[in-house]
Amino acid sequence: MKIIQITDTHFSPEKTHFNGNWAPLLSWIEDQEADLVVHTGDLTVDGADKADDISFSMDLMRQVSTPMLIVPGNHDVGHFSHMSQPVNAERLARWRSLAGGDRFVEDANGWRLVGLNALLFGLEDEEEEAQFEWLRTTFEERDGRRLALFAHKPLFVDEPHEGDTGYWGLRPRQRQRVYDLMTAHDVALYASGHLHWAWKGRFENTSVVWGPSAAFVIDTLEREMPGERLIGAVVHHLGDEVRSEIVAVPGMTAYVIDDVIHEVYPASAQKAKAAAEAAE
Repeated sequence: MKIIQITDTHFSPEKTHFNGNWAPLLSWIEDQEADLVVHTGDLTVDGADKADDISFSMDLMRQVSTPMLIVPGNHDVGHFSHMSQPVNAERLARWRSLAGGDRFVEDANGWRLVGLNALLFGLEDEEEEAQFEWLRTTFEERDGRRLALFAHKPLFVDEPHEGDTGYWGLRPRQRQRVYDLMTAHDVALYASGHLHWAWKGRFENTSVVWGPSAAFVIDTLEREMPGERLIGAVVHHLGDEVRSEIVAVPGMTAYVIDDVIHEVYPASAQKAKAAAEAAE
């Protein structure tokens, strides 16, 4: 089974900075003749506050002839409670009504494909617990199928048992709960986005992949992370073995967020400026 993973497209009808990458990405996806496309979140620039961003981006996704499954990212539904756009009932309801849900299960070719809303992890509320219960049941009822897990946020950034990496990774307590379920049910693949770095490796028996953004790379606004800076997608082949190929898609532009962050994410630009000044 051939699956195309795309992630972090950051589309918007108002802030059109990265929309130009859609045409070459769409053309490439159509040429791949894959069985399925999975979008691992940050579909939008600011769907967390703007319904139009979600509607516009979903209209683009409907141009793909291959069946597609989507999970949200932090720019789609919000993030931790202390941040400027926390995940809340209003943001979740907006996404669920316009995008058709925030998690999925798809059975095909001896595999069970599972998509998570990674932004619920760390909330420590009923939404988080409901998803963990759903995940446990989904794994237990797989009926011998192999498991592939898709989410916006990676399991870890630098190493599997690191401390709290804040914005970038899963928090340690929630990460360990996911690990326990993965170990109990022998998850073969965990594929994510969010970092705007492309990397693949392993954690115990699981192939771990960070998909490259389809919008932009990060230069000096954040620290270097494992992997490489590129714009593109991932091709996953799921069979007796898992093979994942990170692809720099021809015709796409590697925009640099540092150059336009003051226009796209002005609040983040102000924080970055303040942090730089404090470090001087």
